[in-house]
Amino acid sequence: MDIAIKRAYLDAVPTDGTRVLVDRLWPRGVNKARAQIDWWPKEITPSTELRKWYHQNPEQNWDEFQQRYRLELTQQEATLQELLQLAQQQKVTLITAAKDEQHNHVVVLKRVLEQSLTSLE
Repeated sequence: MDIAIKRAYLDAVPTDGTRVLVDRLWPRGVNKARAQIDWWPKEITPSTELRKWYHQNPEQNWDEFQQRYRLELTQQEATLQELLQLAQQQKVTLITAAKDEQHNHVVVLKRVLEQSLTSLE
């Protein structure tokens, strides 16, 4: 199991494996052909309401955002299972446009996936 996170503005390389865009909106200024996105499951991204709420005050809202996003993810079991199956078979790189590489939804999603994969082993 190998799950990585990469910004959408970095070049795609063969070692990325399957590239999964995990942002609700397409990254500004990124050419679709150059991005080489294999899958774009918008349903596992934070809801518009949650995303807007979080961005009002990211530092203050980070802890609660993680909890609320995890709760939203429980409503997307089928897509998460599909992503987990993919990650069990090959490397998966979660692609995002998020600037803050430590405090964003992709970090939370990766943790959820890794915890689920660990429990399956």
